[in-house]
Amino acid sequence: DSPLSAAHPSRSSMSGGGGSSPPGRFADYFVICGLDTETGLEPDELSGENFEQTPLRRTFKSKVLARYPENVEWNPFDQDAVGMLCMPKGLAFKTQADSREPQFHSFIITREDGSRTFGFSLTFFEEVTSKQICSAMQTLYHMHNAEYDIFHTPPPNDKDSCSSTGDCNGTSVSKLQRFNSYDISRDTLYVSKCICLIAPMSFMKACKKVLEQLHQAVTSPQPPPLPLESYIYNILYEVPLPPAGRSLKFSGVYGPIVCQRPSTSELPLFDFPVKEVFELLGVENVVQLFTCALLEFQILLYSQHYQRLMTVAETITALMFPFQWQHVYVPILPASLLHFLDAPVPYLMGLHSNGLDDRSKLELPQEANLCFVDVDNHFIELPEDLPQFPNKLEFVQEISEILMAFGIPPEGNLHCSESASKMKSLRACDIVSDKRNGNIAGSPLNSCELLKENETIARLQALVKRTGVSLEKVKETSSKKDLKIQCDEEEFKIYQLNIQIREVFANRFTQMFADYEVFVIQPSQDKESWFTNREQMQNFDKASFLSDQPEPYLPFLSRFLETQMFASFIDNKIMCHDEDEKDPVLRVFDSRVDKIRLLNVRTPTLRTSMYQKCTTIDEAAIELRLAKIDHTAVHPHLLDMKIGQGKYELGFFPKLQSDVLSTGPASNKWTKRNAPAQWRRKDRQKQHTEHLRLDNDQREKYIQEARNLGSTIRQPKLSNLSPSVIAQTNCKFVEGLLKECRNKVICRKLPHIYLCDLLERIWSHGLQVKQVRSKYSFVLHNVPFFRKSG
Repeated sequence: DSPLSAAHPSRSSMSGGGGSSPPGRFADYFVICGLDTETGLEPDELSGENFEQTPLRRTFKSKVLARYPENVEWNPFDQDAVGMLCMPKGLAFKTQADSREPQFHSFIITREDGSRTFGFSLTFFEEVTSKQICSAMQTLYHMHNAEYDIFHTPPPNDKDSCSSTGDCNGTSVSKLQRFNSYDISRDTLYVSKCICLIAPMSFMKACKKVLEQLHQAVTSPQPPPLPLESYIYNILYEVPLPPAGRSLKFSGVYGPIVCQRPSTSELPLFDFPVKEVFELLGVENVVQLFTCALLEFQILLYSQHYQRLMTVAETITALMFPFQWQHVYVPILPASLLHFLDAPVPYLMGLHSNGLDDRSKLELPQEANLCFVDVDNHFIELPEDLPQFPNKLEFVQEISEILMAFGIPPEGNLHCSESASKMKSLRACDIVSDKRNGNIAGSPLNSCELLKENETIARLQALVKRTGVSLEKVKETSSKKDLKIQCDEEEFKIYQLNIQIREVFANRFTQMFADYEVFVIQPSQDKESWFTNREQMQNFDKASFLSDQPEPYLPFLSRFLETQMFASFIDNKIMCHDEDEKDPVLRVFDSRVDKIRLLNVRTPTLRTSMYQKCTTIDEAAIELRLAKIDHTAVHPHLLDMKIGQGKYELGFFPKLQSDVLSTGPASNKWTKRNAPAQWRRKDRQKQHTEHLRLDNDQREKYIQEARNLGSTIRQPKLSNLSPSVIAQTNCKFVEGLLKECRNKVICRKLPHIYLCDLLERIWSHGLQVKQVRSKYSFVLHNVPFFRKSG
């Protein structure tokens, strides 16, 4: 009954942590998913596939074949969620004529309390040795071809015209249709299978290497030094989680694997390549998508590649620091939950593409607040009336400089020259922007001309020259040359780029909200009373804050202050009275704000629209961790197995010996002897509590409230998709909308906008084809014109 997503991410989730593991294990489970030869071929009814497809194009149900260990008390195994997210479209079949390269993807399972578990899956193809399965596939093809011939045979009176033109030749059409055919006498049938790690923290690169080396072990002609069980036992029971600010090295099948975790004073753990997102979308589209996420629009990502969906979603949410996405978060949406795309609430979801259908063939609710991102085709559809991010011109320029220093084109790696030129012209037009961005609109300019004519950037460049700070090139310092990094050069560059890009994004918020504490309204009543009535309480003086901002910022900030993520951020601030109570993310942000105040020469409450570049990029910490490993885990070793156990057939991942993998060592010597206090993880309930310092009754009351209010609205389940449940869910959607509208109207800031937004979202609920833009949006946009003409 575990959800795929939750409304309230836990604090630990933002630092890369999920389900707390008392022994501090690197991984909780090793899972094998694939074809169950005993149950045979079962059509996947929830996959949404059309039975007109050839059998090789259809999907069939996959099963969790094995998991090791069977269960751990701190992270109960969710078989439905793991099975569906490991293989979101079920089993796939191929022949020797098809490409069968292994594919890696990661996924997230979010519990009702907001804590996260991270999954890492490697899908590959194995030859089908079961004669029953091969015969069943042959039978399906006979049935499919017979049905095809019946439905595509021309009427008798059309035979002459068909034969004269040749267009209706049954043989030629049938050959096209049967291109992906299967003949049991001449073809070799392959089926997809996956191996998966379930872990409490998102060390994506390390887990990918573990799985790839395990797969290599069964496909290489030369067997590995030890049985597979030895390596899996090692990763499950003998490799610890690195604590904050530490690095770890452990052994894979064929080589060492290194991972590192940021300290509590650095940005939270993030192990996905930012480079890939900018290469796929370009700077302009990334900033626009980032703006949509901050304003809590509905966001739908679309790609043929599951890992691309994860990378884009995780990157966008990581760049929001110190804010956290509070709504539905399903980077990989299973086919059985497609009806949740019709939900009139904010969401960030990823939809898998089959590579054949284009955007026009997708039956999606086209509401005014939907941001659609076609990742593979470098295309983005923006919601109506999207305000520009403050200082967007300079922001895009600063990001572009960093990307170019790493050899990445700011417009992205577009394969089509026409698309590239179109993207370039769009960037030029948008960079000059409009009144909402505080820039004067005019003819398109290149970046050099923009730099020359923009006084703000000119002043900033002069200041940079005087202070000697420069980000133009990535230079190797003398200290770096002396350090021997424990990873390859390409991987280290990915670390560097991640840090620099994330710091630039974080710097925008430290500049924008440097004085936010002045406007926080501390509650006059006790904590329990405030907590009970927090939805009706004003926790931030929005009017005073907005009046203190530069005018070009107002279109964006006036809407951002109304989001749930900003409200939760202020709630966390109010609940934390001292440094010990502070959320780790908030502690890092506040320390950066303090530094900004010390560096700024202006008075603390005097706002200016002058753009200030990020000057606090520091890669020394991660460099030192990768050069000096803090802990090396126990090497894999022979287990207590009988002679003959642990053997496998080349090319087939075997069912492992459960008796040696079901439990770890009786006494964990590593935990008792070597683990210092900082290596021990906190209790799970403390780690995932939304508000600190609550007694047990309050904490239980809050968790139960979150379950009751959020479970049906924001947490799609893998099961229980009956009409009654869907109807109940729709009612919850409407209740959520009314509650949201009431809260926003109470604020008395632009109430007509929110009323129109509510009506539009209700009336467009379930709309499949939208011919024109929002009528209320159109009327609102033209009010000044109507007043002048009237």
